[in-house]
Amino acid sequence: MYDPTVARLTYRALLGRRRALILGALPLLLLVIAVAVRALTGADDQTASDVLGGFALATMVPIIGVIAGTGAIGPEIDDGSVVYLLSKPIKRPTIIFTKLIVAIAVTMVFSAVPTLIAGLILNGNGQQVAVAYTIAALVASIAYAALFLLLGTVSRHAVVLGLVYALVWEALFGSLVPGARTLSVQQWSLAVAQKVADGNLVTSDVGLPTATVLLVVVTVLATWYAGQKLRSLTLAGEE
Repeated sequence: MYDPTVARLTYRALLGRRRALILGALPLLLLVIAVAVRALTGADDQTASDVLGGFALATMVPIIGVIAGTGAIGPEIDDGSVVYLLSKPIKRPTIIFTKLIVAIAVTMVFSAVPTLIAGLILNGNGQQVAVAYTIAALVASIAYAALFLLLGTVSRHAVVLGLVYALVWEALFGSLVPGARTLSVQQWSLAVAQKVADGNLVTSDVGLPTATVLLVVVTVLATWYAGQKLRSLTLAGEE
């Protein structure tokens, strides 16, 4: 289910000079914010939770997921180079699964690692805030990568659709409409973080059992359907 050659090509595409600069911009901004906030307010658990929840998990993680998930396959479909890959004797689900692993890894490195560092800067992991949000970022990275890889497979406007979901649905509707929070990767990952953090600094509108089931179901279904769409793309190309 994992092909090293496909993985190497995907890493090369995702970590090219321009895309790497884009991926690194938000983590760098998070660290700058963390240093500035710590210098101005000192170590405060609530402030650390607000920064990590409001910027790292709500904005940085999904945007990086969009870049990594859609970038793992979308450009190849857009410019037609995917035909070369599909002509190789590699199973289509293997291609999707390999690209998913790469997208997850890239999203985790560029989101979870800076989240942990920022949390340690903000309050030294007081009440387990830094670790809790880092775990939330790790969990969210998996679901986001799967969702946005699927978007990259089915639509030429995957980046726009991904940003609409991340910034409009989750950030806007998720904060205004209580029912929308149930269908939010952010809230599912917060349910996991809530179990780790001490006190009531990290909260979620979704229970942990429900969040766990939804995370698994969405990741599996998105990966499976992306594989099916890639098969359809192959058949269309052969015809």
